[in-house]
Amino acid sequence: MIQKRNRRAGVEDRWLKTDKKTRTASYGKGNRWRARYVDEAGQEHSKSFRVKVDAQAWLDEITASHITGNYVDPKRGSITFSAFYREWSQRQVWVTGTMTAMDLAANGVTFSDLPLMELRPSHVEAWVKSMQDKKLLPSTIKTRFNNVRSVLRAAERDRLLARDPAQNVKLPRIIKSEHTMKIPTPVEVGKLMAACTEHHDVMRGFVAVCAFAGLRLGEACGLRVSDINFLRGEIRVERQSQPGEIRAPKYGSVRTVYVSMELIAELAEHVRIHSPGDDADRWLWSNANGPWTANVVEPRFGRLRKKNGGDYSLHDLRHFYASGLIADGCDVVTVQRAMGHKDATTTLNTYSHLWPRAEDRTRKASSKMYLESTADALRTDETGSGSDQA
Repeated sequence: MIQKRNRRAGVEDRWLKTDKKTRTASYGKGNRWRARYVDEAGQEHSKSFRVKVDAQAWLDEITASHITGNYVDPKRGSITFSAFYREWSQRQVWVTGTMTAMDLAANGVTFSDLPLMELRPSHVEAWVKSMQDKKLLPSTIKTRFNNVRSVLRAAERDRLLARDPAQNVKLPRIIKSEHTMKIPTPVEVGKLMAACTEHHDVMRGFVAVCAFAGLRLGEACGLRVSDINFLRGEIRVERQSQPGEIRAPKYGSVRTVYVSMELIAELAEHVRIHSPGDDADRWLWSNANGPWTANVVEPRFGRLRKKNGGDYSLHDLRHFYASGLIADGCDVVTVQRAMGHKDATTTLNTYSHLWPRAEDRTRKASSKMYLESTADALRTDETGSGSDQA
């Protein structure tokens, strides 16, 4: 309801009163209109306009934002992206690796000093383009984009942003993994194992764990002797060794891997030669500084690969393991659990091209029917021919 009240000569107040909010458009000296409203916290906000219609439009916009849930407090919305990130990140329960990745992404945006309420999709697009101009890989751009978007969504939940400005922003196209994935052949892996002689022999067990248990580099580095069940043929993955720290594996990656007794024999031989002792919790691979990390393993593997003439990485041995499981008929969930993926979707996104397609299954079934049919016909023909001759 609109009511009229005279406060003093020459001043006319008008206001619209609702259940939760009050808004006012006031006419003062100089033919300027001042629009006022009180937010849900009881804080009054005002803004001056030259004409009444603009004041009324502003109030209508504020009212609509309250109704739709898109209202942003002007004072709180003036917080910059970098200031919000500093404050918000301190409340997050991240491991060190996640914090490092988030800091790298958030500190690299081109709109760090821009107030959140002024942030537009065009700013996010400009940042994405700047990463592309720096020749960052599309996968790297996607990771940093997703990290920054988690910050923007947090700001949206805190009512500092009316909406997520990163929504519908296009990213550079990522080439499917089936076109970039390198999978060593069994012969290549065999040659790599055979090349682990003399000063490379300590790498033989490490290569075997990556190729025949599918462990990530950090997970293999973080293995203790007690993680190997030599009788049951099991490897328990509970940690990863990274430069400067030992931490839990990636989310969803704590698991038990059921391995062959051949791999168990390799590891038992490694323990006998390279990791003797009575402490069950001793590291399988270590030096004076503690367990191995990528900084130790990758140079060693590089020399071994050069000696063997291969062009694949240690992580490609993990793909070798996954491809072997799939080729032997393991289903998606089995492969997911063995690889330590968060969910089956991750497994399918990575290895779907390795599973037989519908046409492959159709072709295989048709071949089986053909062989069975011709074999039966041949047996019948042989039986009949024998009777005629008799």
